[in-house]
Amino acid sequence: MKLFNQYRGLRREIYVLFFGRIVTNLGAMIWPVMTMILSQKLGFSASEISYFFVGSGLIMLPANLIGGKLADRFNRKWVIVVCDSVSIVCFLICSAIPLGVGSILIFVLAGVVQSMEYPSYDALIADLSTTKDRERAYSLSYFGANLGLVLSPTIAGLLFKNYLWLSFLISGVCIGLSTLLIAFRIQDVTPVEDSGEEAAYQQKKEGASVFAILKENPLLFLYLLCGTLYSAAYGQYSYVMPLDIGAVHGEDGAVIFGTVNSLNCIIVVVCMPFITKLFSKMRDTGKMLTGRLLVFGGYLVFLLALGFIPGYYLAILIFTWGEIFSTVAEGPYVSTRIPASHRGRINGFMTLIYAAVTGGVDLAVGQLYDRAGSGWTWALILSITLISAAAALLLKGLDKKHYPKLYQSDQGGTTNDHHAQTH
Repeated sequence: MKLFNQYRGLRREIYVLFFGRIVTNLGAMIWPVMTMILSQKLGFSASEISYFFVGSGLIMLPANLIGGKLADRFNRKWVIVVCDSVSIVCFLICSAIPLGVGSILIFVLAGVVQSMEYPSYDALIADLSTTKDRERAYSLSYFGANLGLVLSPTIAGLLFKNYLWLSFLISGVCIGLSTLLIAFRIQDVTPVEDSGEEAAYQQKKEGASVFAILKENPLLFLYLLCGTLYSAAYGQYSYVMPLDIGAVHGEDGAVIFGTVNSLNCIIVVVCMPFITKLFSKMRDTGKMLTGRLLVFGGYLVFLLALGFIPGYYLAILIFTWGEIFSTVAEGPYVSTRIPASHRGRINGFMTLIYAAVTGGVDLAVGQLYDRAGSGWTWALILSITLISAAAALLLKGLDKKHYPKLYQSDQGGTTNDHHAQTH
């Protein structure tokens, strides 16, 4: 229990968001098996699946920008509630109509409105936590998200063959419960008034454009390079990996990949408190680098073990350690280096860039998979992961020079390791 004591002392609203994430992700059953829905239920090829993901991403691009503006202009709690309400209706419709291109398009619409809420969610967590507590706040949110995901992918795999409609229904009900929790239990969303040298880069700059803020923080472009390449490589976990498992194991692949997905979440739940505690003194840039290298190792093990089911679980263990290190570093890295007045818009802009790069990589991966097979596809994915790691190494070397005030409290305690937020 001492491991969980590190999450004590946060604002009550942070814990409400934590429980909201748990309930929402209990019903997150569709995206984990979307590749298999398109390939096995609707007969899409790898290239066609890549077009679907890229098309979905393009549709969601303006949603991220709009969501960022909404987050900085309106009450962030109500942005989340309204967007979730629309997505609930979409899920319920999908559960009531036959599976086809139409129901998939309605599901994409749900994803679009949920994309609009993500900048508000990230910005709200930053608002409700001080600089020194931000790592723990993001870590707790991520922990809750994965706690909810422990069973949902496996259940989705079991429902995949004959009861897929029930997955849509469960998703809608769970998001509805989470929305009610946030609407009625979060009352105070007043941002924390932070102070000290660590907050020096977070002072509000009303009237400044997103590009003006980025121009003042050129190192964020290197962070974007590092993050976008990692995001593109990470996304293949739910694209190429299930394609390979499905190709090798047929319809049983949905259940196998569902258990792999669930193990991913179990590892997060079990290992997150240990990693957060043991590596609390490691800088966020160091955690990013460690995460990239571990994800590379996990993918390499999967490639070597393809066809050997126990090897998938070893691969996902290594991969998930990398995911934890990367995730607990990224949210707070940005939020401690930009003005509080621009958190929503910067998050929305970065999500847009991530989606654009990931979409381009998905197109390339889909074409390569169809034409050259799994081996060359994984060679490309591993190369992208290594380039992201190299960018993280460079970022680690330059960060102290660009943000010296974040490095002035290195003696003892919890320092400035501001780390940490799925889908």
